[in-house]
Amino acid sequence: MQGQREPWDAIIRPKSGWFDINFKELVRYWDLTMLLVKRNFTVLYKQTILGPAWVVIQPLMTTLVFTVVFGGIAGLPTDGMPSFLFYMCGNILWSYFSSCLSETSRTFISNRALFGKVYFPRLVMPISVSISKLINFLVQFLFFILFLIYYALKPNSPVHPNFAMIAFTPLLLIQTAILGMGFGIIISSLTTKYWDLNMLVGFGVHLWMYATPVAYASSLVMAKHPRLIGLYMLNPMTPIIEFFRSAYLGVENISLHYMPLSVGVTLVVMFLGLVLFSRVEKTFMDTV
Repeated sequence: MQGQREPWDAIIRPKSGWFDINFKELVRYWDLTMLLVKRNFTVLYKQTILGPAWVVIQPLMTTLVFTVVFGGIAGLPTDGMPSFLFYMCGNILWSYFSSCLSETSRTFISNRALFGKVYFPRLVMPISVSISKLINFLVQFLFFILFLIYYALKPNSPVHPNFAMIAFTPLLLIQTAILGMGFGIIISSLTTKYWDLNMLVGFGVHLWMYATPVAYASSLVMAKHPRLIGLYMLNPMTPIIEFFRSAYLGVENISLHYMPLSVGVTLVVMFLGLVLFSRVEKTFMDTV
């Protein structure tokens, strides 16, 4: 009868309000999310000579360069830890964050053709990006653990993993993904009107890395610029990197006391990102 809905019918209504995110709908589209994860991984390494091996080669080469330049030539301290292990620990986590941010920041621009043809929750895209990048991280993390075991088993090794802190690794990865997605969603929402912002992402992320203790120890900042430490810790990635190092290497410093601030900033960034995303999602096909 007319006016009755069949069980397979779906009614798509325009979003209303300044924060209209249907999280139940995201769960229903989980199969699509996994399909996009597979697509992201396949497209990235299709028609490459070394294929998925690049997942390991890139962080290893970056770590090697950091070890030679910052540890060897510049002689920056690494809190008594082996330079290679110290830099690799920071590199793999920063790589996960930066890749989530960079890829998510192109959500609307890269998928505008697909968005114009079929309906699905647009947040599926950034979520699929964070999961596909997590797979890359886990592969890199496996190699990091192998190096960690090698250095930890050496006689008189300074490496002393804190297993109680290691248990928080999943939460740390979730926070890193949320932070990267949050900033990426904000940038993606803004680039629907201002395309040139997308050109600044790579440059901005590169500069951000040097404001984060990836290539150096945060103890160096504390020793030379103690008055700036409060401002320095407003960078939410600083406590995250330091917590990760403290967990797996045994490095201890004041950065850990700023983890609640880092979590708070992460939640605020993600909330602002979702608000902007919800607003832009309604009209982006008219502006992209």
